[in-house]
Amino acid sequence: MSHDGLSETKTSYISALISLFASSSTLICCAIPALLVSLGAGATLASLVSVFPKIVWISEHKEAIFALSSGLMLIGGILQWRNRNAPCPIDPKMRDACLKTRKFSERIYWISLGLLMIGGWFAFIQPMLV
Repeated sequence: MSHDGLSETKTSYISALISLFASSSTLICCAIPALLVSLGAGATLASLVSVFPKIVWISEHKEAIFALSSGLMLIGGILQWRNRNAPCPIDPKMRDACLKTRKFSERIYWISLGLLMIGGWFAFIQPMLV
């Protein structure tokens, strides 16, 4: 078993988790509340804020949240790019697991990037259009 393949698999997994965490915070602060208001579900948003009052704090600090999230996404993207052609173990089962993890991590990264963009739209662009 190659140590590099195991390290690459772990790095891909960590990269996917970083990406998912980063994009999730932007959804919480901006996209979900904006979507609820857009759909006329203000009462639902009020209930959500009463249950999770920290959402207001997150929304008030959306610039810092987006800066941190974008930085984490950049780190995740760099890790994805760096490991895109990293060697996998020679053992067929481990190689298949390595390639599967790499593909899964890439999908999670692109989904996370899309979620970050949706959150950015609702946080910064949509309010300028209204």
